[in-house]
Amino acid sequence: MSAPAPELGVPRLHLQQVDSTNLRARRLAAAGAPHGTLVTAEAQTAGRGRQGRHWSAPAGSALLASLIVRRPPPLLSLAAGVAVAAVAERLDRAGRAAAVKWPNDVLLDGRKVAGILVEGRPQDRWAVLGVGLNVAVELGSLGPELGERAATLGLGSEAVEDALAQLLAELGRVLALDAGQVLAELRARDALRGRAVGWAGGSGTATGIDAHGRLLVRTDHGDVALDAGEVHLASPRGAGRG
Repeated sequence: MSAPAPELGVPRLHLQQVDSTNLRARRLAAAGAPHGTLVTAEAQTAGRGRQGRHWSAPAGSALLASLIVRRPPPLLSLAAGVAVAAVAERLDRAGRAAAVKWPNDVLLDGRKVAGILVEGRPQDRWAVLGVGLNVAVELGSLGPELGERAATLGLGSEAVEDALAQLLAELGRVLALDAGQVLAELRARDALRGRAVGWAGGSGTATGIDAHGRLLVRTDHGDVALDAGEVHLASPRGAGRG
């Protein structure tokens, strides 16, 4: 019999406040911390999303977690989106369906409830998977700009630990799937399919996700496959961001 897979979330470093859970986990990974090592925090002072954006949430109101993954699968970020969406949908007080906005946001009713950031050193065969999930965030505390685009599960701060336990279990399930199974679950939650989208290099209509995890877009100049970068939902007039 093969040895059981290492438990995700063990060992765990929990901090009252940290600059960034991803940054702390990256330091631990570079120092040799094992697969499954977890860094969590009550609050972050320099939490980051993609494109260097700041991740903001009042202390104790969000799940802030970074997991070290040794020998990460190629579709790690997309697999994480599937896992986070499943947990968000299960726990959402309003019973809303969760969708994944390629490549790394989880949405409830079109609003962002979670973000995912994967960083690492491919040459050393490790990655850090960072997740921020609005478990108990009061949207009014985020200010008008963020509050209009964000979502929350609507739970109390005591639910953050339960959300973490469910996320680790769901990640364990999803990371054991093969790429085809991950993509099937992702496509079932695709927030962009059939929608007008834009990015730095153009615009078009999202038509799905291919076998390599790339976003397929039909443009006036032909079909393209995006493998990275920022994509936003376009308004009917082509303006606005989502």
